Order: sequence, then C-alpha cells, then structure tokens
Amino acid sequence: MSPDFSHELALQAQGFARIAGVDEVGRGPLAGPVMACAVVLDPAHIPEGLNDSKALTAKRREALTAEILRTAEVSIAEASVAEIDTLNILRASHLAMVRALQGLSRLPDMALIDGNLLPRDMPSPGRTLIKGDALSLSIAAASIVAKTTRDTLMMDLAQQFPGYGWEKNAGYPSPAHKQALLDLGVTPHHRRSFKPIHNILYQAKTISD
Repeated sequence: MSPDFSHELALQAQGFARIAGVDEVGRGPLAGPVMACAVVLDPAHIPEGLNDSKALTAKRREALTAEILRTAEVSIAEASVAEIDTLNILRASHLAMVRALQGLSRLPDMALIDGNLLPRDMPSPGRTLIKGDALSLSIAAASIVAKTTRDTLMMDLAQQFPGYGWEKNAGYPSPAHKQALLDLGVTPHHRRSFKPIHNILYQAKTISD
C-alpha cells in the first residue's frame, strides 16, 4: 500500500483549500532533538515515489527531500533535548509539530497530523491520521524531510561527539550506542529523562556519593 492524495482531495472538497501534512521523527532515540516537518504540496507538482520514510533508503530520501523542497512549501522545526526532558517526549514532539505549522508562510486551512492525538495549542484546524505517512502523500513528504534533516543533524553531532555511532544509529539505542554510553559517559545531547540515561547517571551519582 502506497500513500495517495485522496485524504487531501476529500478535505478540499469540504472547502479546506490549503492542506498541510505534518509528521515528526525522533521519539525513540536516546540523544538529539525531536524533529517535525509541515509540508503543503503543490497538487500539480507532487514528486514521484513519496512513501513512508521508513520504507525508503537514505539515498532515496535525500533525493526526494531535494524534490520536495523544490516543489512544495516546507517548514521544519524541532524540540530540544531540554524540552524533551522537561515536557516528556510526546509533548515535545507535539510542540515541534506546532512550531512547524507556525513556520509556514501562512497557516493551512487544515493540518493532517500523523498519529492519533492532536497537539495542544494547534495554530490551525487539524485532523489525525493513524499511520498517516503510509496513507497521505502530504504526511509522507513531511516524514521524509523530517527524517533526512534529523539524520543530517545527528551526523554533524557525531563529528563533535565521536564514538557513539550517531552517524549510523541517529541516536537510537543500538548495542554500540549503549556500550559507548558505558565506556564514554553521557553527553549534553543525551535525554536525561529516558530510562537508560537516567539509570547511568543515577549509578554514577550513587558511586560518587
């Protein structure tokens, strides 16, 4: 099953002319921000091959990201590690989604949000779509750009903090990443509210005490 434009067309038939697809990436990693993207596709210039970002290779995602940026209106936003630790990961991911919508040149008439919960303080009307990145082309486009942008950020951070394998694992809890935490310790980019990080810090504090 591939995403299509039927959800957007149905909304347009109801009078919602400007539709944005919104998705986030980065809820599961132990390190790095959570990233969100809002995309308003041009129905006359939809890049071919849009799909759930997880179903695409990194090379294909990069090529599609360039096409999406060329043909659509795109806004990218994030919530920081500090915000994740303060708010919790769900609220932080929703905050990033709201920021992405606010970053568009003008708000959409309707936002299609991947998932089953609408963020609080939505700046525009919104509807949720479970597994939306596999159903809606607008959400699929947002998932691709968000994933590519976050992966690039984690590659940059990997240069500053080598040894954790972020250029390969993007901060997710791979065996190599977890071993590096034990060997090298916790960085400022690790999410202290996440249990594996919290446990390491607690153990270190207990030993020092």
